[in-house]
Amino acid sequence: MSDYLNLAVTVLTLTLLGGLWRLWLGPSKLNRILSLQLFGTIGVAILALLAVVYQQSALFNVALVLALLAPTATVILVKMGETKS
Repeated sequence: MSDYLNLAVTVLTLTLLGGLWRLWLGPSKLNRILSLQLFGTIGVAILALLAVVYQQSALFNVALVLALLAPTATVILVKMGETKS
């Protein structure tokens, strides 16, 4: 079962690299903000999987905190973009 979890972490990491590519080349600010939201979502998933693999509840707690902070950061970035326009 650990092999499947390692494969899932690898696939999520590759998806994270795809998001980094979109962040770098995003034609608009919206694409960049959405790729940052993708980082938060994938970060939560990777931390939750690693918490299961290594049986560390602290990693799961960090994943939960990130799950709360990532949407908040996205809302703040969107609001900052609206005020500058």
